[in-house]
Parts: sequence; structure tokens; C-alpha cells
Amino acid sequence: MPLPALKLTSCVVGLWLLAANATALTATSEPAAVPRSIDEMVLAHQPAPSVVVIERLLAMPAEQRQQLRIVALAPHIVELLYSIGAGDQIIGTTDYSDYPEAANQIPRVGSYAGLQVEKILQMNPDLVIGWKTGNPEADLQRLVGFAVPVVYSDMVELEDVARELDFYGQLTGREVAAQEQADRYSKRLGTLREQYRDRTPVTVFYELWSRPLTTVAGNAWPQQQLELCGGDNPFKDLQRDYPQIGLERVIESLPDVIIQPNHNGKPNNDAVDWAQWPAIPAVKNQHVLVQNADHTHRMTMRALDAIEELCQSIDSARAD
Repeated sequence: MPLPALKLTSCVVGLWLLAANATALTATSEPAAVPRSIDEMVLAHQPAPSVVVIERLLAMPAEQRQQLRIVALAPHIVELLYSIGAGDQIIGTTDYSDYPEAANQIPRVGSYAGLQVEKILQMNPDLVIGWKTGNPEADLQRLVGFAVPVVYSDMVELEDVARELDFYGQLTGREVAAQEQADRYSKRLGTLREQYRDRTPVTVFYELWSRPLTTVAGNAWPQQQLELCGGDNPFKDLQRDYPQIGLERVIESLPDVIIQPNHNGKPNNDAVDWAQWPAIPAVKNQHVLVQNADHTHRMTMRALDAIEELCQSIDSARAD
């Protein structure tokens, strides 16, 4: 159940929004609606300067927020903005932001390894949406130091996608479209949770990377998907969310299902060739699943497609 919404209070001015660019896109009219308040869990992940930015944005008319020029610093941020109709507001992004197709035309301003701070400053954005755990913190702080308005994406749980959709709708004056998408996501996620609740556990190994062999554990995004589907990860209690693991330990665990996420769901020549160990139940019963990592790992609406596919695969192994 969502936490109660937090009412924003007045804050001391610490940042100011950059002037809107003269070439800003024409506002898109949207039906009047009673917007949801910013979710408390979203605000809890924002530093104080970002809360000031959010306050000032929400004081603007929706038509003005629909013209904001945005730098979106992660593929999932781009995808979520497009899903609520705000894709045309994006003026810069990072490598691998390739969905929808139109996103490939957005100028690149960095990657997971580093941001081109000077290039972002030259773009004179009205807003930067950074990825709290996916962008170099030093680069984000440089932007803040230059008085660039920065807010953060910091999703932790599967339910956070809906909260973030609402958040982006409020930032961009597209509350109606965002609420529709958020509600659709929450309803489908809830249906999947109910459908696979209390299923018999099935042992699953998740091959995140092959060199070095790395899996998922703890509260990792794919681990949450496994748990929803009734997948029992023998390495879920290891200390790190993405621990390295010895090949021998995987073989000894005798997984019923092996998941190999790859870019665009295509075979990866670097992936482990599990056919070398035909005694593994997943190999013997042909339950080695190649998943589209863009669906599985990105915190977007498409993650539900990956979860549904994963649950069906685990169900097939459950029936054997």
C-alpha cells in the first residue's frame, strides 16, 4: 500500500530554474484533473536542493511544465518520459537510451562511466533527471554547483515504477497520462503477484554476467522478479546484490531454471554454455531462458513483460 502523500512546505531558495529556452516546444493541452501529491517515498530519495527544485516546478502552470527542456540521464528515465507523452521535451540523454525508436535521435551527453558536464551546461536545460545509483555522483554535484536544477530517479522496489511515473507526470505537467500509466502498471503488477503467490518454489540461477560469473541476490531488481514468480535463488542471501559466484557452486546447486539476460534477447557468445553439464535439471529439461535484458533490467512498464515471461518459464519447470 502506498505511503501517505507528503505535502511540500516552503523551503529557503537555494537553487533557481534556468530560463526556458526560446525554442521550447509548444505546450500540449491536457484535460483538467486533480493530481496526486508527490509520493512521500519519492521525496525521501531527494536531497534538500532537489526538493526546492520540485517545489518551484509544481508552482508553475502545467502548460509551462510541458515546455521544460529536460536532460534525462538513464535509459529507463527516457522510456518513462516517452510513455507519458513527454519524450519531445528531452534534449539530452546517455548511451543505450534506445527505446522507443525516437530516443535514438536524442543527443548523447555521457554514459554510466561519466557525464559530459560542459556539454550539458551548453544545452542550458531547465531540468536534469539523474539516476542516483547509475550516474557518477561527482558529475551530478558539479551540475548542482553550476545551479542546474537536478532531481533524482532512485527506484528500489518493483512498485516504485508507478510512483516514478506519477512523479514525472507532475514534473512535466502531464498528470493525467502519468496517472493512467501508473495505475495500469500497478494493476498488472498486482495481478502477477496474486497469480504466482504461494507457488511451489523452483530453484533458479540468474546468470547476470559470465566473465566473471555474476548473479543476483538481496534486493537486486532481478531478484525481486524471481521472488514474485516463486523462483528460489540459492545465492539470494549473499552479502552483495550482484555477487560473483564460482561455477562449481552453480553446478552443485542443480538449478531447475537458468536465466541468461542478453541485449535485445539475442544469444550472447560470452554466455556460459550450460550444455556442457547435461545433469543440471535446467539443461536436461531445456529450461535455459534467454531474456531481453532491456526489458528485464530497465525499471519501466516493459519490465512486466519480462516478469510474465519469467513466471511462465518457472511454471513450465514446476510442471516437469
